[in-house]
Amino acid sequence: MDETLNHEFKKYVELGRSMPKQAPDRMLIAYGYFKQATEGDNTQDRPTSNSDIVRTFMHDQWKRLRGMTREEAMRKYISYIKELHMETEETATARQSAQS
Repeated sequence: MDETLNHEFKKYVELGRSMPKQAPDRMLIAYGYFKQATEGDNTQDRPTSNSDIVRTFMHDQWKRLRGMTREEAMRKYISYIKELHMETEETATARQSAQS
C-alpha cells in the first residue's frame, strides 16, 4: 500500500473526527468509505433487527462499496472529507460575516 496515501488518509480521518457533527446521510457516506478503506469488502450479515435501523443503514452503505479497492476508498474518503471541511469553513465564514 502507498505509504503517502495511508498517511494522508490517517490525517483526514483525524480531521473528520474533529469536525462539527454532520447530517446523518453525510456521515453514512464517510462511514462507508472509511470501512471499505480500513477493512475491505463487507462480509458481515445484514442486521435483522428492526430496532437498530442505524446499524442497518451503516451496513448497507458499506456493502454498496463492494469491489472498491481499499486505496480507491481512501482517496474517496479524503476527497469527501475535504469537501465537507470546505463547506463547514464556508458556513462558519458566512455566519461570522452575518454577525458583523
